[in-house]
Amino acid sequence: MFDSPIDWIIIIAVVLLLFGSTKKIPEFARNIGRATGEFKRGQMEIKNELSKAVNGPVDSPVKKEADYSQIARDLGIDSENKSKEELLNEIRQKINSEN
Repeated sequence: MFDSPIDWIIIIAVVLLLFGSTKKIPEFARNIGRATGEFKRGQMEIKNELSKAVNGPVDSPVKKEADYSQIARDLGIDSENKSKEELLNEIRQKINSEN
C-alpha cells in the first residue's frame, strides 16, 4: 500500500497538518535543508583532514642556502679558509668581470 516515496510524503504532510500548523511545514523543510548542508560541510571537512593526513601538510618549499664554496670552485676561485661573505664578494667580482 505504501510502496512509493510519494505515498510516504503525503502521509508525513497529512500528519504535520493534523498535529502542527501550516507554518510548521516550511520551517520543517528549512531545518531539513540546514541539516543536510551541515552534514555535507562535515563530510568536506573530514575529507580535507584525511587528505592532509595522507599527503602531509602543504608548506612552501624550503629554500636551501647556496653552497658558495662549490660555486667558487666551479668559477675557479680558491675557497679555502674564506668566510661566506668573502666568497660571495669574490663570486660577484668574477661574474661582473666576465660580463
